[in-house]
Amino acid sequence: MAIAKLTVTVVDCPDPTALARFYQQVLGGELKHEGEKWVDLFLPGEARLAFQEAPGFVPPSWPSAKESQQLHLDLRVTDMAEAQERVLALGARPLDLDDDGGKRDFRVFADPAGHPFCLIHP
Repeated sequence: MAIAKLTVTVVDCPDPTALARFYQQVLGGELKHEGEKWVDLFLPGEARLAFQEAPGFVPPSWPSAKESQQLHLDLRVTDMAEAQERVLALGARPLDLDDDGGKRDFRVFADPAGHPFCLIHP
């Protein structure tokens, strides 16, 4: 029997509102409790992401054995080329694109605050 139920994943960042708006454009959903230090993004279904101001935030390095990425999000997409174009237009930065001629089913990006995330194609 489970001890608890996951209710929210919280992401540290320098600007919670800006990062929440980035992910809202990528994932949809509704922003609530918008403020200087904390923003909730309620996603379709029961999932929720929250963004918390972290003074002195240092983005993770990817890939790096010295500095852990700590966590990353895997985001399933139906059209990899379109999804890549759209996240880049929103301010994502490519970290590891598929240079194998489309053989891989994922691509790695950094969000505007530097957190790695993957676009995954089934």
